[in-house]
Amino acid sequence: MLFRTRVRSRFEKKVRAPDLFKRTLAIMQVKSVVLLDEAQCEVLESFLVERIYEFNSHATGYFDGRLVGGSIHDSKGEVIAGYCGHTWGGSCELTSVWVRENHRGQGLGRALLESAEAEAGRRGCRQLVLRTHSFQAPGFYEAQGYERRHVVEDVPKGYSDFVYVKVLRANPGG
Repeated sequence: MLFRTRVRSRFEKKVRAPDLFKRTLAIMQVKSVVLLDEAQCEVLESFLVERIYEFNSHATGYFDGRLVGGSIHDSKGEVIAGYCGHTWGGSCELTSVWVRENHRGQGLGRALLESAEAEAGRRGCRQLVLRTHSFQAPGFYEAQGYERRHVVEDVPKGYSDFVYVKVLRANPGG
């Protein structure tokens, strides 16, 4: 299972640091919160994602979580566009969609979304969910058939965070 394997192996590689275990034990004994640096936050995030996935899977009965991603490269092999996220329980969530600025307006974003939607459909997903900020690409997503479902004001301050959903067509082969 790709989703769980990547998270677990990343955690196992980094969490063995004695310093983190000492901090964990200290938290358990004195019940105080220890702030972490960037590297430790990455380790903790991987650990928490795994624990939350385990809980959610047992609570819902869906154990089909998998990572999803795709990229487009230029002639030098450099990534100029890509997306990543995961599928789980009949839904696909894209956490990152990006096109290098000098390649925007050339159809790469549309190609990324079509790829993600097709793969989500093959995996039996009925919808694709993503977030974007008011200063990023809300008009682009709306033009691709995504419906704005939620707005969170002042994320970041002075702007908004939008949640978009697109209902996917049924895929008889998925």
